[in-house]
Amino acid sequence: MVENASRAAIISDRRITGLSAGVIAELVAELGPLWHERHQVRLASRPRKRAIGAGAKHRLVFVDRLLATLVHLRHGVTHDVLACWFGGDRSTITRAIGEVRPLLAERGCTLSSGVRLRTLAEVIDHLGAGGKTGIIDGTEIRVRRPAAGRKDRDRFISGKSKQNAVKNMVVTDGDGRVLFCSPTRPGSCADITHARQLGLVKLLADGPAVEILADAGYQGLGAQTGGRVITPPHRKFKKNAPDWYEEMHERQRKAHSSRRIRVEHGIAHMQNWRALARHLGRREHTSDIVQAVAGLLSHQQTADLTSAPQR
Repeated sequence: MVENASRAAIISDRRITGLSAGVIAELVAELGPLWHERHQVRLASRPRKRAIGAGAKHRLVFVDRLLATLVHLRHGVTHDVLACWFGGDRSTITRAIGEVRPLLAERGCTLSSGVRLRTLAEVIDHLGAGGKTGIIDGTEIRVRRPAAGRKDRDRFISGKSKQNAVKNMVVTDGDGRVLFCSPTRPGSCADITHARQLGLVKLLADGPAVEILADAGYQGLGAQTGGRVITPPHRKFKKNAPDWYEEMHERQRKAHSSRRIRVEHGIAHMQNWRALARHLGRREHTSDIVQAVAGLLSHQQTADLTSAPQR
């Protein structure tokens, strides 16, 4: 168990966890009871020789389990190092991270206190209700190469990076605040295919009038959604284009790029968390990791907007 002074130092220094002390306090208040409830359910679900609560007590309290998970996600610190830091066994840290990480992934992205966006449909409704513009883009995370002989081994090879990766679709608002991060798909899945599989076309066609900015990887969705997905302008001249057209096309392309650059900033903030730089663990855990980081980043962004001085 980490000492109170060390715990306070971890919480007070935003560089360690990536979160402010206020956000960490909200996480403890929200997730602590939920973790305890699930822990009791796990204890009651197996045959027992002694009553629940008998035997040794937890040395690693919930706040320390949460802090260990945050440090692991933020800096990619190994479980062995965290075990030394928090004064426990490596297996205890591994189990703690495996229990807390899904809780973080289930939270969704925070808009305000108690208001969350967990699905793409909720994001579209939120953007439509506020008359806001959404921005979408895909991001990749390198993963271990699947074992030789696995029949779907080639599915993880990204055509963009030529590496083994998984892919997520990120949605931000016009200010770059993360509103949604999809579950992972194998790296060979194209951006536009991933968007269709998530149901974006149907949500935009049947839902509120929402403007969605996207890059050239999503060209084709505009026609399927009645022009609600806006991509860079097509090039009409393959070669020998007149000078006036080159100038106009470049101006339109830059204007579109300057509007959608905020999603790149949002993805860059996510990739500052070392767990997303390259995932060396089990690939099935990657979806929980990226959704947990997206939710934490969104919560901190909301807290920063709330505390910022009004002009």
